[in-house]
Amino acid sequence: MVGHGVPAAVLRDLAARADRARATIAALWGPVAAVVLFPATDAEAAALAGAGSTRGLAAMATADRVIVLPSGYARLTGTGRDVVITHELAHVATGATRGGRVPMWLSEGFADYAGYRDAGIAVRTAAAELAAEVRAGVLPARLPAPADFAPGAPRLAQAYEEAWLACRFVAERFGEKALVRLYGSDVESALGLPAAEFTGAWRDYLREELT
Repeated sequence: MVGHGVPAAVLRDLAARADRARATIAALWGPVAAVVLFPATDAEAAALAGAGSTRGLAAMATADRVIVLPSGYARLTGTGRDVVITHELAHVATGATRGGRVPMWLSEGFADYAGYRDAGIAVRTAAAELAAEVRAGVLPARLPAPADFAPGAPRLAQAYEEAWLACRFVAERFGEKALVRLYGSDVESALGLPAAEFTGAWRDYLREELT
């Protein structure tokens, strides 16, 4: 844990949250070793991460570290901070920041699955935007694609919620070990389901959980 211009009490609180996050990830995936940095400003955070835009973010992951964005982190509730830190540490643990090795829906969905796993947040609350669509009779036709996660994408929140619930579906239906097996594999090999059948079952799961 490294902070720059951050009160000691804030760093202690963040360290406790990071420790809980590491325990969650260890149970799901395995040990994760990462430095958590809390810089003084968002500009400093962006420079450390090599990021062009940090709008709307509370933290970012690189290959071996999590970098907190002070303004976004400050706006979160305690539970929200736990979710975000766990999400970003999950990215470090899985190597998702290397990019291109797993579908983005799996990378982001797994990180959110880790984040929400012990958070105690109701599904319809965590997926409020998607729930509103599903209650209106609108179901996604496919799993979210990389473009759906781009900053400013029109259904960005829904894309994350769809990805999370795809991973939650796998964990509930096939077990968490099956969810981990998806990394470096594919749906049919890991779960024994053709891709189209998996998508259909996921859509049914959305309807069940969100209506």
